[in-house]
Amino acid sequence: MTINADLRMLSRTTPAATAPLVNPAGAGILHLGLGSFHRAHQAMYTAAALQKEGGSWGIVGVASRSRTVVEALRAQDFLYSVATISPAGTTLAIPGVHSDAFVAADQPERVVAHIADPAIRIVTLTVTENGYSYSASTEHLDLDDPSVRADLAGGAPRSTIGQLARGLQARAAGAGEPLSVLSCDNLAANGKHTEKLVREFLQALPGGEASDALAFLDRAVTFPSSMVDRIVPATTPQLRNEVGTLLGARDEIPVPGEPFSMWAIEDRFAAGRPAWEAGGAVFTDEVGRYEQMKVRLLNGTHSLIAYLGALRGVATIPEAIGLGGIEDAARSVMRREYEPSVEVPTGVDIREYEGQLFERWGNSALGHRTSQVGSDGSVKLRQRIPEPALQALGRGEMPHLIALTVAGYLSCLAPLPGFDPGIEAAAMTDSARERLAAFSATVRDGGELALRVITDLQLFGTALAHQDAFIARVGELVDMIRTRGVDAAITDAVSASSGTSSALTTKGGRR
Repeated sequence: MTINADLRMLSRTTPAATAPLVNPAGAGILHLGLGSFHRAHQAMYTAAALQKEGGSWGIVGVASRSRTVVEALRAQDFLYSVATISPAGTTLAIPGVHSDAFVAADQPERVVAHIADPAIRIVTLTVTENGYSYSASTEHLDLDDPSVRADLAGGAPRSTIGQLARGLQARAAGAGEPLSVLSCDNLAANGKHTEKLVREFLQALPGGEASDALAFLDRAVTFPSSMVDRIVPATTPQLRNEVGTLLGARDEIPVPGEPFSMWAIEDRFAAGRPAWEAGGAVFTDEVGRYEQMKVRLLNGTHSLIAYLGALRGVATIPEAIGLGGIEDAARSVMRREYEPSVEVPTGVDIREYEGQLFERWGNSALGHRTSQVGSDGSVKLRQRIPEPALQALGRGEMPHLIALTVAGYLSCLAPLPGFDPGIEAAAMTDSARERLAAFSATVRDGGELALRVITDLQLFGTALAHQDAFIARVGELVDMIRTRGVDAAITDAVSASSGTSSALTTKGGRR
């Protein structure tokens, strides 16, 4: 049996699954980025909201290029399973909130039409940091990006920012109904960031072409910020088989997720919103604090675990955190180097939160891969490490373990000649891999590699590009990983961070 309308009956009689929603009263949300995270996170909160209050908050899902999920959703009556996985077992939920789905690359004009449609009141995004077409060094819209240039020239837009801007133009020219654009990606102040990029696109159009759209933005469009958190690993054949056994039906696109989930949202919606608080969402004026806490304590530490674990040759995050040296490094970077840079949200117990993080990373049933967490570091790390590193350097302290994070990243993605980082590192994907490999093939040592990447390429922004001591420290750790192994680098960095080692006093700034 395949998943189709029969699943609606099965889900009511299968103890492992919750009942799906049937026929939301129309679509009010357009979602860009129909990946696993959206389907395990925002879709679940929307299901809870509709179960509580109903309403026309169904979701039209838009995949950027991949047809796999769209085709499966259509074949399965827009139903799929979310498998919550813990050592205690697996439970299933069937959100049932998607009313349509299509591929933007195949039908780019449909994205614009939906944004212009008055029935759509919220546009949400999970397009990853790479999807915003901005320059890391300037933090402005990358006008040299080929997709952005093409979208500015006219025709059906292909970039996310182009789609938003052209859609808002069309909405302004039509009924001009209010709209909210809600970013759910790991970007600092993601609402303001998205609004700035959309405005820059419109301002780059010739003549007065965008004047009405810019006035419409001022009058009727909001860009709330949000922070999202749930670990969602890749779907595996094993999961499909397990879900099939639990349901008694074949689901081609089940999504795995951990039990923990968090969503902090700025409550600035121009045309209403679902009752997402029914699923546990927090509406707050402190989204920035939640974002700091998550991006630095969770994501920053997660990156360190992934790179060190990959270099140790382990496939999953639980395996990596189970290694004593890596756990010590994770606890030290979190407590000593990230935490001082975080303003804790009101009412949050930071020690309890940190304890939850280690429980989550230790979820051996989840199987979150080091290669998945370590991918796209060129974009992820520039959101996670510069500000905490700069704050530490400003206090006269060397952030040794943040430096080790960068050294681990470079050792995985751009290994120096003669160094093999292993199969997990080789499996990491990154848009900067080719550029980094070109650098590593021509430099003499880790110091030169760090200088080329951090200063010349400015991979982590302009401010960190001028921190000579930090750059030199990264280079030292790259060389240590290559010549003495990752365990030696971990021991050295943890000791230096804790102040228990007087070690070197080189230009790298070690104490």
